[in-house]
Amino acid sequence: MSVQAISWTPSGAVRVLDQRALPEAQIERDLESAEAVADAIRHLQVRGAPLIGIAAAMGLVAGTRELRGSAREAFLARLARLVDLLGAARPTAVNLRWALDRMARAAIATPGDGSAIWERLHAEATAIWEEDRAMCRRIGEHGLPLVPDGVNVLTHCNTGALATGGIGTALAPIYLAHDEGRKVHVYVDETRPVLQGARLTAWELMHAGIPCTVIPDAAAGALMRQAKIDVVLVGVDRICANGDFANKIGTYGLAVLARHHGVPFYAAGPWTSVDPALADGDAIPIEQRPADEVTTLAGRPIAPPGVAALNYAFDVTPARYVTAYLTDRGLLQPPFAADPPS
Repeated sequence: MSVQAISWTPSGAVRVLDQRALPEAQIERDLESAEAVADAIRHLQVRGAPLIGIAAAMGLVAGTRELRGSAREAFLARLARLVDLLGAARPTAVNLRWALDRMARAAIATPGDGSAIWERLHAEATAIWEEDRAMCRRIGEHGLPLVPDGVNVLTHCNTGALATGGIGTALAPIYLAHDEGRKVHVYVDETRPVLQGARLTAWELMHAGIPCTVIPDAAAGALMRQAKIDVVLVGVDRICANGDFANKIGTYGLAVLARHHGVPFYAAGPWTSVDPALADGDAIPIEQRPADEVTTLAGRPIAPPGVAALNYAFDVTPARYVTAYLTDRGLLQPPFAADPPS
């Protein structure tokens, strides 16, 4: 994959591929502050659970550049405020808080003034990014047996290079299977209301030369009934101790349909998406986004003015509908504890 969703600028700012502009245009934006990174996360210029965590970590670095010569106490006080700011950008994905907590621990553990702490933060954010790239690769390798030659895969939302620091989570085994010469066809849920599947996943797959077909979200059941889907691969934003998981709205319905039609259903994500502190899915905070994402399309109204709209960004899929969890630690089954399996 040659798609890169995030990088450093020479000055230590955060360069992102603006995902709101795709597929019409490839626009890179340089985010000079933590506030700009938080705004980009909030408005879906940067999205995908792993990528949000990476961007937040890098945002802390960008947001503290001007404090490199400051005293330790002043630096840490500013850092704490930025951690809170970035942590509030989106509430559902656990990777965001995980990355911010890791950065805060690294700062506190580093002796010296602002310069020493900033250097450590830059190294730590870069490590989070590089580790995610390696985790994506391992997810793909563990998932290769799920993507045999001639397979038809159904995906939801976007779980590839645009959502991570590497080749993706649920898309990772698809990319590796394609690299090995296997014939893979992907049915891409459009993923209403902001069309991450149609706009982003289809763009990625076509960029990589992988055959794909965009379908309305509501067509998935009909395709399963016609035996046109061999496996469902979706991403995760948070996995609870019992295996319940949150993902883009519409995932729960796919899981129920897959169970009814006997189609294997796999939830793919890095181990960092596991939140063993939450017993089950009822405890996951579900983000509600602005109503105009539902009532408009490409800036044009598609509903009467003033009509009420409900816009859950995520839903929760119970563990009983999941065939297995595809992670960088392998194919796993719940319950999940704080210590990852070896």
